[in-house]
Amino acid sequence: MFRLSSSLVQKTEGLERKINSCTQRMGEAKKNRGRKSKKSVADAMDFQLTNPVSSNSTSTAAEALNPKPQTFLRGRGRARRGEGHTDNSDSDIAASPERRISRFVDHNGDFPVTSVVVPEAPPRWESLVKVVPSMEAVVKVFCFHTEPNFSLPWQRKRQYSSSSSGFVIGGRRVLTNAHSVEYHTQVQLKKRGSDTKYLATVLSIGTECDIALLTVAEDEFWEGVSPVEFGDLPALQDAVTVVGYPIGGDTISVTSGVVSRMEILSYAHGSTELLGLQIDAAINSGNSGGPAFNDKGKCVGIAFQSFKHEDAENIGYVIPTPVIIHFIQDYEKNGTYTGFPILGIDWQKMENPDLRVSMGMSADQKGVLIKRVEPTAAESQVLKPSDVVLSFDGVNIANDGTVLFRHGERIAFSYLVSQKSMGDNALVKVLRNSDILEFTIKLGAHKRIIPAHINGRPPSYYIVAGFVFTAVSVPYLRSEYGRDYEFDAPVKLLDKLQHAMAQSADEQLLVVSQVLAANINVGYEDIVNTQVLAFNGKPVKNLKNLVAMVQSCKEEFLTFNLEYHQIVILRNKTAKAATLDILKTYCISSAMSDDLKA
Repeated sequence: MFRLSSSLVQKTEGLERKINSCTQRMGEAKKNRGRKSKKSVADAMDFQLTNPVSSNSTSTAAEALNPKPQTFLRGRGRARRGEGHTDNSDSDIAASPERRISRFVDHNGDFPVTSVVVPEAPPRWESLVKVVPSMEAVVKVFCFHTEPNFSLPWQRKRQYSSSSSGFVIGGRRVLTNAHSVEYHTQVQLKKRGSDTKYLATVLSIGTECDIALLTVAEDEFWEGVSPVEFGDLPALQDAVTVVGYPIGGDTISVTSGVVSRMEILSYAHGSTELLGLQIDAAINSGNSGGPAFNDKGKCVGIAFQSFKHEDAENIGYVIPTPVIIHFIQDYEKNGTYTGFPILGIDWQKMENPDLRVSMGMSADQKGVLIKRVEPTAAESQVLKPSDVVLSFDGVNIANDGTVLFRHGERIAFSYLVSQKSMGDNALVKVLRNSDILEFTIKLGAHKRIIPAHINGRPPSYYIVAGFVFTAVSVPYLRSEYGRDYEFDAPVKLLDKLQHAMAQSADEQLLVVSQVLAANINVGYEDIVNTQVLAFNGKPVKNLKNLVAMVQSCKEEFLTFNLEYHQIVILRNKTAKAATLDILKTYCISSAMSDDLKA
């Protein structure tokens, strides 16, 4: 029996050495492979098998491991049941080294372990989740709108309501989109989880950047709300989370995506081009004005529009923080929104080598060619057509009109202009007749002969003898020809919209909107949206100028020169006398808008 026991001891020790050797090799292989191996005892627990020890040591190790009852482990060298364990390697071992062990047992010595190395627990997934943005700062915006009727400018359209999103910022203020509160008659805000709507006041509306600033007088609204903090401009593929109140439900909604593009975008509401972010998170109706958070819980933009097309999905656009900060600083500095300045030039790319040579450019010079300079812009005093703009504020401009933006990115140089404020000076370097010149230019607003907006004011109009005169604007074209006015409006009006430059700051494009049928204007009823060029041989500058000339006219006839060589001639006294009867017939309170009465 003693020889048999010694033999078993020797075999058991040999098996233990083999297990230790295998354990070491498997651990090295695991490190080399860089992937998780199968859950064996040695790999999963990383403990060492030693000579049998006392049951107290076994119990301590088992208590430290504290495995689940259903955990199954494979082990070798189990001691004989009922016999004490000693440190003597010659002790009797009667169990087969290949026998399975079903579970750890505290005191029966089924798996004698003297030392256990417990691996460091991996980090819990809860600790790896991105920072959750402050939902309490996101509010729902309710607005009642009463838009002017641009086709019948003496009245307004039927009232309608809308809902959108907004969020609280510092100074007891709320940001949302400008189009969310355009032509507002009443604005209300509701916090998340609240059943109370609070009346809000519109502090400022930035039409070009599509941002509006609101406030609430009641202190209760601001209780328990922490303002949103702004983050830096995100990089491509950075995660963003859009929070708001879109259609499809009444509670707050969260959608996630990444930044997929960053460039100068066309802002649909403002009809201008500013820096914008394209994301793949869904932005639906009602999301407008809601914040876009980064993975640190800071706001990196405002959701404001999306791209709807049968060949595109999940394309949303966000107003980035540089544009938002510009708007806020503009309001804080001036007490109102003054806008984004422009460089009043029309330019073209200089990618053609022959074009560059003809303009006297050297091989290392790059820039863009000035085609026209706006007469109303301050730069018209120093810049000329055929000048080559080489740099703006010390930043070189490429032949395609772009400048370095960030590492590996380029952007249109108009971004540099939009970073300036109204009245700021800018250093412009140009090439003129092979000479390099530098000019300091004071930046100002963009004067359009057909404005994109009238900044919430009612439209101007003047009626004489049933002829309705008005100034053309983008809202007027939309009212007359619908959302597709860029395709359905008269070509000459569209040409002026896209290419015409105002010759003076107060110039307007006037048209005969319609003719209210009456006996005095028989034969003229079909005149619709035709431009007015002159009155009694004198050019018409704007609507106020036309009113002044008509009312002060002492001649026998009123002669209006229209586009396409059309002429309207009316007897002066008869036309002015008939105007009162026409106003009464069509229930029009005044022959002109209030802004023309002053």
